Amino acid sequence: MDGLTLFGLFAVSAMLLCYALEDRSPWWVLGFSGSCVLGSAYGFLQGAWPFGLVEAIWSIVALRRWWAIRASPRAR
Repeated sequence: MDGLTLFGLFAVSAMLLCYALEDRSPWWVLGFSGSCVLGSAYGFLQGAWPFGLVEAIWSIVALRRWWAIRASPRAR
């Protein structure tokens, strides 16, 4: 297993963990967004640009969700 594959494994594992724990804290949503950025980088680095593009979009979606959760009165 080379370094790029390990990086990809870390990225998608982090996405899974953060997604599973999103209900516990808004910070897990932010972590999911960050791990999507890592997944996007992995996709582009391995040459799978459609995967990289979709993960970049998911990152933006998750970041907007985090922003909305943090701004809501329930989060305070």
